[in-house]
Amino acid sequence: MDDVVSYQALLFPHDDRLPHLVTLTTSPVDTSGVPTAAKPFRCGKIPHPEVLMDYIAVGSGLQPWAYKVIDILDGMTQKLAKPYIMFYGAISRDGLPFPVNKYCQELQGAAFFQEDCAWKGNLVIAKYSDQEYSSMTNISIADFPLVKNFLQTHRME
Repeated sequence: MDDVVSYQALLFPHDDRLPHLVTLTTSPVDTSGVPTAAKPFRCGKIPHPEVLMDYIAVGSGLQPWAYKVIDILDGMTQKLAKPYIMFYGAISRDGLPFPVNKYCQELQGAAFFQEDCAWKGNLVIAKYSDQEYSSMTNISIADFPLVKNFLQTHRME
């Protein structure tokens, strides 16, 4: 198997920092015996967004993050050729809810924002090379408007 590989990803911090590019580390995983592997793992790599997330539980043996596939935007009739996966915290280290992501709150505005289904914590967005999620690829700042569009018009489910 391949060694640890890193990719460029977008980080939307929960606090007052602006979104920026970060390095997302991955490690190899064997999915050959799992025909229906979850989308983040189909490329044969386990992403480690937890190292980029504040307040996340580590060392619990559980996967402390969840993910949301971004493969279509409002108004589109076809899926994106190169989809994204957004990783967000699911288990905090102290059991308390993650803080509301201030950037997303401001982006959505008072008319759309709802705190009970707001994006919370740091959000890490990775890009995949095809709709089968067969390999991860570097994201660039040129991808920012597409991700921003999604965050502006979608809430956490």
